[in-house]
Amino acid sequence: MANRSRLGIGRIRRPRRVAVEPAGDTGDGSRSAEVPAPAADPVSAPESRRSDRERIEGEVPWGFRVAASWAWRLIIITVMIAGIGWVLRYLSEVTIPIAIAILLAALISPVANFFNRRRFPRALSAALSMIIGVILVSGTITLIATQIADQAEGMGNKVADGFGQLTDWLANGPLNVPQEFLQINKLTDQVREFLNSSSSSIAKYAAGVGTGIGHFFAGLAITLFATFYFLYDGGGIWSFLVKLAPARARTRIDGAARTGWTSLVHYVRATILVAFSDAIGVLIVALILHVPGAAALAALVFLGAFVPLVGAFVSGFVAVFVALVMLGWVQALIMLAGIIAVMQLEGHILQPFLLGRAVKLHPLAVLLGIAIGVIIGGIVGALMSIPILAFAKTFVQYLADGKEPQVSEEPPVIKAE
Repeated sequence: MANRSRLGIGRIRRPRRVAVEPAGDTGDGSRSAEVPAPAADPVSAPESRRSDRERIEGEVPWGFRVAASWAWRLIIITVMIAGIGWVLRYLSEVTIPIAIAILLAALISPVANFFNRRRFPRALSAALSMIIGVILVSGTITLIATQIADQAEGMGNKVADGFGQLTDWLANGPLNVPQEFLQINKLTDQVREFLNSSSSSIAKYAAGVGTGIGHFFAGLAITLFATFYFLYDGGGIWSFLVKLAPARARTRIDGAARTGWTSLVHYVRATILVAFSDAIGVLIVALILHVPGAAALAALVFLGAFVPLVGAFVSGFVAVFVALVMLGWVQALIMLAGIIAVMQLEGHILQPFLLGRAVKLHPLAVLLGIAIGVIIGGIVGALMSIPILAFAKTFVQYLADGKEPQVSEEPPVIKAE
């Protein structure tokens, strides 16, 4: 036992303490010196920790590890998108006019390219293109306003007569609604009294409307100036933005953006043709039925068709309402049947043929895009959602596939000199 204790056999070594081998007998009567035991290899510690980590990861199922990897990446992307959306919404008085200017530039750029090919100065080409666009838009709005003003008095009388007939039918018809529920005069007096007692609130709302008009004209000025410079030097502006990206990614980003721009231009062109076809169809039906203000109704359908799926259909119901008030329920049903036929023609023939594969979007994606756009930006969001979706689809597809989707024409991008 003394020898075992002396040789260190059976001792418990404490961690992080260098063990010392005791002196031993060399056989010739002399004793050897105590030699420290070799220390642990410092390289083995990270390897041990790595093996522990690998063992722990091995205990986690592969599906959970993949899901966790996707989850934190999606969280980062969602936070980034939410942050960008918050900034854009905070600066909406600038970002919305810029977005509208981009759409207008996509719409007018073929006209500007037409003038550029005939060696017009770039500034003159941009100015002439904008003048043509302003004339068309203002002419359409003026037509709608004048037609509504001309028909407003007669339509108001028809609505009043129809409302009186409705209340008389409710009171004396088969429903026999009690008179206390149809006290229209009393309701009118209550509304007038409310208006008189709420003059301060009305003044406050009127001031708010005045402020909104000021913001509208400020946004209009930004839109016009931005559209002009996009047409005049869109290529130079884009070249500057591309240089902000990493050098290795500039080529792919530039190619994806130009392909997305091509899809956006094709989408805008196709939307104009579809809207024009819808307006012509509604105009023909309205003229056959002798609906008052047929031209204004067709122009309204043309503007509403820029919101896919629902825009032309909702604006077409205005034509149905006018036909119901001015002509009767039979003409209104015929007008409704005509609008449904026009919508079927649009959905099954015009849109698949005109949009093509480059900007083909699933109807569910269109519907969800419009809904999200309405939630985020109201009417402007509904107008902007599908063009943004068309651009993003082609942009992401280019980056994912590494090749440009098939389109029918060259990208109508105005290049910088």
